[in-house]
Amino acid sequence: MKRAMKQAWKQGGALVLLSSLLFVAACSSGGGASTGTQPQAGSTAPADNSGSAAKKEVTLSLRHTQIKETSKTRLKILEDVVKKTEEKNPGLKIELEGMDENVNRDQKLKAEMAAGNPPKIFEMFGGADTKLYVKAGRLLDLTDFLAESGLKDKFVNLEEFTVDGRVYGLPIGGYAEGFFYNKKLFAELGLSVPKTWEEFSAASEKLKAAGKVPIALAAKDGWVNAMLFNTILERNAGMPAIEGLVSGTHKWTDPEIVKALADYASLVNADYFTKGALGLPYSDQGAQFLRGEAGMVFTGSWDATRYSGDEAGDLKGQIGFFPFPAISGGKGDQTSINAGYSNGFGFSKDLTEDQKQMVYAFIKEHFNEEVQKRMLVEDRVLPSMKLSDLSGADLLITEVIQAINSASSTWRAYDAVVQPPIKLAVENSLQELIGKVKTPEQVAERLQKEQDKANQSK
Repeated sequence: MKRAMKQAWKQGGALVLLSSLLFVAACSSGGGASTGTQPQAGSTAPADNSGSAAKKEVTLSLRHTQIKETSKTRLKILEDVVKKTEEKNPGLKIELEGMDENVNRDQKLKAEMAAGNPPKIFEMFGGADTKLYVKAGRLLDLTDFLAESGLKDKFVNLEEFTVDGRVYGLPIGGYAEGFFYNKKLFAELGLSVPKTWEEFSAASEKLKAAGKVPIALAAKDGWVNAMLFNTILERNAGMPAIEGLVSGTHKWTDPEIVKALADYASLVNADYFTKGALGLPYSDQGAQFLRGEAGMVFTGSWDATRYSGDEAGDLKGQIGFFPFPAISGGKGDQTSINAGYSNGFGFSKDLTEDQKQMVYAFIKEHFNEEVQKRMLVEDRVLPSMKLSDLSGADLLITEVIQAINSASSTWRAYDAVVQPPIKLAVENSLQELIGKVKTPEQVAERLQKEQDKANQSK
């Protein structure tokens, strides 16, 4: 655990330094944005690349994060898009590079943005990350291209990639977070889907009494722990409070936020999580769940592929999904769901005119109904574009879509709101709660100190 804490501290320190470098780069770059202004969009009239050849040899680097065994289908779809783009544009070469998602987001991409040399096309997150890179003048402004190509109105929501009315990235797909549960085990124990915190606690006690782990958890990677806390935080405090952490109108030491930390700690103290969770990598929690050893696992819809495919074994068709239950007295929207469009592609502003036209060609090949339908049916990814045909979608992902449609509201993840150093501080602090080395009150005090620093640095 100490090693994990030390690594998280190192990453947090690096992020503070990189954020500072980004600010300096934005102020000093001759071709970037000037202080206090947004970079101006250049000529965005897209070439008609349908069947036409590139005028000269053009190379584009493309970084993706589809390197896991469970991401093979998504990688295949991406490779097909790249191949089709190259075939339609002779002379074009798109070089693929796969990288771990957390390494890309928290280390590599931030360092490249600070230095001004990111890949030409890269996976990135919306919200705070996008705002940081726009401020540094590193992202290609897609606004005019999207309008002229007719693509803008085809997306469900571009909010997380929009800064001051300009669009700087495109969501690959949507997501929703909640509990996947073992329907067979629930039926055997006479359990129904819990609607309240009290019902959830009672169900967890029954699972524990039956010798099962109530909630499968692998806590080695901090972001995994933050998913569940994210929703507990929203239920207790509400989105205005989370947004207020950055504006300064709310604090981590506010009673409703401390209660969220205490509720999370109560799950630890009740032994509802996997024993030894701090030493387990992310894939282990899904494996434990699929072995039938755990009744529930809190994760995102991206895991629907694993839970409805052949890996599910005897549980194939026996896994369901439900949103986090309501917390009595909470200030958040108790029937809402964390769902959004945060994961997407960004594009470097540092492009020649030929490269820019080939970027536009790639966008057209990737962001269309055919590819979005493939991602929904083959990879169980919630479409980021409006589809006219949803037939063939897996039953489990259909349950997720129904949960989103039935929710009173959707909201973006806390780490799309707070600054990157706070994201890492939260993940670090949750590991301390799981390890029982800090109290909720101590964690709140520490997080507020970090928040004060982040707010002052902006």
